[in-house]
Amino acid sequence: MRTLILIFSAVCLLSSSSCATRVVARPATVTVIKTPPKHYKIVRVKGKRYYFWNGKHYKKTRKGYVVARV
Repeated sequence: MRTLILIFSAVCLLSSSSCATRVVARPATVTVIKTPPKHYKIVRVKGKRYYFWNGKHYKKTRKGYVVARV
């Protein structure tokens, strides 16, 4: 019984002091482009399809095209 109480106390003590911190980052504002320009190119990066124009890669979503980091 004493061992059970010691184990329970140790678990409570260790769970009350955590080294983890919570970091919450606000999402950046995203610009959605409804239609791509006429001279876009389709490129594949790591098996995923991206649309390239104006020096940036875009990913197609339901609402339009958004800038993607490749």
